Amino acid sequence: MGSQLDALNQWVMDMARLTQPDRIHWCDGSDSEFAELVKQMEADGTLLPLNSETHPNSWLHRSHPDDVARVEHLTFVCTSEREDAGPNNHWMAPADAHAKMDALFAGCMRGRTMYVIPYCMGPIDSPLARCGVEITDSPYVVANMRIMTRMGAAALARIEREKQFVRGLHSIGELDPERRFIMHFPEELTIKSFGSGYGGNALLGKKCHALRIASHQARKEGWLAEHMLILGVENPKGETHYIAAAFPSACGKTNLAMLIPPEGYRREGWKVWTVGDDICWMRPGADGRMYAINPEAGFFGVAPGTSAKSNPNALASIQHDTIFTNVGLTEDGQPWWEGLDDRKPAIDWRGNAYDFNAPAAHPNSRFTVSARQCPSWSPKAEDAQGVPISAIVFGGRRASLVPLVFEARDWTHGVLVGAAMGSETTAAATGAVGVMRRDPMAMKPFCGYNFADYFAHWLSFDKPGAQLPKVFHVNWFRKGDDGKFLWPGFGENLRVLEWMIGRVEGSASATETPIGALPKVEDIRMEGVTLSDEARRVLFHFDRAGWQAEIDSLEGFLGEFGDRVPDALKQEQGRIAKELRAG
Repeated sequence: MGSQLDALNQWVMDMARLTQPDRIHWCDGSDSEFAELVKQMEADGTLLPLNSETHPNSWLHRSHPDDVARVEHLTFVCTSEREDAGPNNHWMAPADAHAKMDALFAGCMRGRTMYVIPYCMGPIDSPLARCGVEITDSPYVVANMRIMTRMGAAALARIEREKQFVRGLHSIGELDPERRFIMHFPEELTIKSFGSGYGGNALLGKKCHALRIASHQARKEGWLAEHMLILGVENPKGETHYIAAAFPSACGKTNLAMLIPPEGYRREGWKVWTVGDDICWMRPGADGRMYAINPEAGFFGVAPGTSAKSNPNALASIQHDTIFTNVGLTEDGQPWWEGLDDRKPAIDWRGNAYDFNAPAAHPNSRFTVSARQCPSWSPKAEDAQGVPISAIVFGGRRASLVPLVFEARDWTHGVLVGAAMGSETTAAATGAVGVMRRDPMAMKPFCGYNFADYFAHWLSFDKPGAQLPKVFHVNWFRKGDDGKFLWPGFGENLRVLEWMIGRVEGSASATETPIGALPKVEDIRMEGVTLSDEARRVLFHFDRAGWQAEIDSLEGFLGEFGDRVPDALKQEQGRIAKELRAG
């Protein structure tokens, strides 16, 4: 046995002494282990079997009503120097954070089983993949990690061969919101999470490892860990371009990842392949192109709004072998949520008789399912070297100003476009319409280090010999004077992707503006789409005065990160501001 396995055994023993479980179970990822876990959870009510005819091998889990979402205000990045975590993170000194967490963990697993979960983020034989071990006292976490990662014996064998693994210690504790923290120690490749059994707080391979810790690893090792979907667009000639796209929450990431082409495109032979719906790890290949893997093996998707209209592929994926969390139930034991269909639920997510005055499913209710069950799942998702990325897309939810699509003029401009992206708040959410919340690269909650250093890391990929992806920005959410969306979205978004691919190949036209290259309406195929006159005018329009204010406000945003912001980014902001004033 190698020294890493010795180190792993020593760590597990140390954590057992701290938490004092009744027994320790090393997870092997086998079918029999999963069946035994399910049997145990069915017996204690943790998992409720669903209708076996409509949803075979599927279950409902109800979390504690105070434990239903990520808790950003209780999530810390613990670096030895506060500035390394940056103003974009909550910080705590590592020694203080360890002391705080170890006091919570002391004796917390008495009467419980400690599960040791060796897992691999990414295809098990991929040089881009990275391994971790999560210790938890939650069998629900084990079941989800089995779906979301490559978990068990193969991962343990890889850990034996490699020099490092990410250590994750998790306990549901007493599920007390006053005793709940998620601490990240990037310099130690360590995560400690206490007091929550919910998704991203408890499935430590997901946001904690694959983004917060991995972004730190990626900076040291020369790659990128990003909050991005990966899809492949195959044209009628059989050529496939892969696109990585970053969107903040509620901006349609899963819908785009599983897009179904419009009927006319389908007849021609266009196909869309899903590689990943949430996280992308990218690294330069020997040929200078960026290659990407999806580190996850499953989807942990938001259920409300998922329907045969919005995302038929997602709906098809979750008809069997799925764990649902905090959804409602119909009379005959089928999962139900708002936006699914016109049926009436019988039981709400708390387990009570449905009350028409409140949602049946929690707004953040989820499904956990293997990616392989998606009809559009790409076999290339298992390619060890990853898929070559032709384009990177950024996009927020902007009701005004931002056109349907534009292309950055070069990599530096593209990094600025990513840094500037965000969404406008609504009156319902904040009491003020149109307040810009910037969410650089959709990584605001997930970047494990100072954003200024993160921007510099992005810029560092532009070096001799690099064949970097083209960078685009989209806005599916532009509204008209009547407050309604001007662009139909969903499958029609393929029309915009086709234009991007044309730009990559050098065959599509565009008009140069200070903010980037914009298509005219005739540059995008529109047969079968009826756009209003207002939509045709607004979606492809560049508003100089509005963009002057936007770019000026960006100067203040970059200033929040102080002297560490790269000069190249400040100069790019200044260049665009000057061009806008000159016009």
